[in-house]
Amino acid sequence: MRQIIVKRLAMLVLVLLGVTLITFFLSHVIPGDPARMMVGQRASEETLQEVRRQLGLDQPVWVQYFTYMEGLVAGDFGNSIRTQQPVVDDLIKFFPATLELALTAFVIAIVIGIPIGILTAVKKDTNWDHAGRFFSIAGISTPVFWSGLIGILIFYKFFNLLPSSGRIDLMITPPPSITGLYLLDSLLTGNWAAFTNSLWHLILPACTLAFAQLAIVTRQVRASMLEVLGQEYIRTALANGIHGPVLLFRYALRNALIPTITVVGLSFGSLLGGAVVTETIFSWPGMGKYVVESIAFLDFPAIMGFTFVISFGYVIINLLVDLTYYALDPQIKE
Repeated sequence: MRQIIVKRLAMLVLVLLGVTLITFFLSHVIPGDPARMMVGQRASEETLQEVRRQLGLDQPVWVQYFTYMEGLVAGDFGNSIRTQQPVVDDLIKFFPATLELALTAFVIAIVIGIPIGILTAVKKDTNWDHAGRFFSIAGISTPVFWSGLIGILIFYKFFNLLPSSGRIDLMITPPPSITGLYLLDSLLTGNWAAFTNSLWHLILPACTLAFAQLAIVTRQVRASMLEVLGQEYIRTALANGIHGPVLLFRYALRNALIPTITVVGLSFGSLLGGAVVTETIFSWPGMGKYVVESIAFLDFPAIMGFTFVISFGYVIINLLVDLTYYALDPQIKE
């Protein structure tokens, strides 16, 4: 266990170092000048150069990188060029919205994907299996932005059942910030109006974000279940008179979920990163929308901060998946 943790922590450092290096230099080769974006097109050359000096953009790129890394080691992501606020403060402000969206999408993908996967495995080569296969292919192949636009068109434009943007209506007072998650904070404070309204705002973007991951989970559970159901010990259990739910859940599903853990774990990291498009479509005030606006403004510190946080989340989730594997089967070392 200790060896796995040490190896993964070492990998964490290397991955984050590589991500910061690549992201930093890629962001600096994007055409455009952040200083010009700040001062406007009519500013004098003297004003432009002064702003570039203040931002450190007059230094060579490699000097800017080492300066940035020096601050990063101390927990300083720098100041956002667009908001003029520390990037850490901006990320803390927007992270709860992204987390709430990703968690809800994650729950939807697991709660719906696993039962569908089990059903399509048990009903192999039937209409249930064909329908599940079609559903999975549709989820995997449909771009997120297309799913979101279709959802808005159907559920907002045509039937007016669900809101199309934001976390809560303007006339509803948001709950006091305890965790930053509107649903949880509403429950903790007993603000049922805010809970109901924020839930309705959450359904459409969360389902859009969950669609692809739900399809992936479904296919993985189906494949794992079919493999387990063909094992010798399952045939032995059948010969001993074990049938129905006991065979399915106690013997088959328990072992089928072990290889599914990786997919399920990494799907949450994908939801965090994939929230960029979803938040932009639904005007969801999270980190994804924040980084899109920052890219348009050539806000290098904000772009770097977002990339670092998402990369850190991916590696930590990977570590937790490995530890879960180890706990379920100590023979698994990798």
